Amino acid sequence: MTQTATPNHRPDKEIPPRRRFLNWLWGGLGVVATAEGLWLVASYLLDRKRPSAGGDSEVWIEAGAVEAFTPNTVSAFPRGRFYLARLEDGGFLALSRRCTHLGCTVPWNAETHRFECPCHSSVFDIRGEVLRSPAQRALDIHPVTIENGIVRVDAGRVMQRGVFRPDQVVYPE
Repeated sequence: MTQTATPNHRPDKEIPPRRRFLNWLWGGLGVVATAEGLWLVASYLLDRKRPSAGGDSEVWIEAGAVEAFTPNTVSAFPRGRFYLARLEDGGFLALSRRCTHLGCTVPWNAETHRFECPCHSSVFDIRGEVLRSPAQRALDIHPVTIENGIVRVDAGRVMQRGVFRPDQVVYPE
């Protein structure tokens, strides 16, 4: 028996241009997907924080003059992600905006004079002390300094605390 060649199964016929294009396209997409997967794995495994030249993560924000803050008020600083509270006795606290329960942003409610978490209803007073759970500890604070009548806050450093203590308050000289 002799085999007859059919037009569709000729061994010397080359791959059609459309199929060649699709093969290149799928190969290219595979390379891109592999590269993206490797990038994601590397991003997860490598530490994203880079130490600064001085070794500290200080990000000092000049809040303003002491006289600019009325006692018993809270001022928001979105750039630094903190609130600057001037207590009734004239002292200052820089409070983190993150709830200590699950990290939601806690807004200041000037009418009720409290920080009220919208996620799980934790409530904090002007000093960041827990008034209503589920939060178990006071709002975290940032270091505050007062030099030459200017209030400055280290927004790059957050200090965890369990409760409010009077030694956490910074007073003008």
